[in-house]
Amino acid sequence: MPQPSAVAPAQGHTLIESDRVEGTTVYSPDGTNIGSIKRLMIEKVSGKVAYVVMSFGGFLGLGSEEFTIPWSKLHYDTRLGGYRTDITEEQVIGSPTFYRDQAYDWTDRNRERELHDYWGASYYW
Repeated sequence: MPQPSAVAPAQGHTLIESDRVEGTTVYSPDGTNIGSIKRLMIEKVSGKVAYVVMSFGGFLGLGSEEFTIPWSKLHYDTRLGGYRTDITEEQVIGSPTFYRDQAYDWTDRNRERELHDYWGASYYW
């Protein structure tokens, strides 16, 4: 006879479509809305989500800025219906600007290290 599991099964689905993640709110440690997810950046070979591009500020998409944040900094909070992070609004505002450039060269591993170091995140590779 199988023994009962010590870990409760996950509630709901464990997978989510990328288009349902886009637009999801990101909350600071105190529950303040600090932006929303604009897109996911997926490592081609492994299929792992490496980063989110987060939209911050503006009104109805106008005047907002984009910030690249390592995916590992976000944790889904079912109570909030969004992602909670230990990142503060001040850190977002002060983040490196070269990651905001649409033509940024993501093949530069040293620059990726700088990004992870800024956010205090483990490298995804």
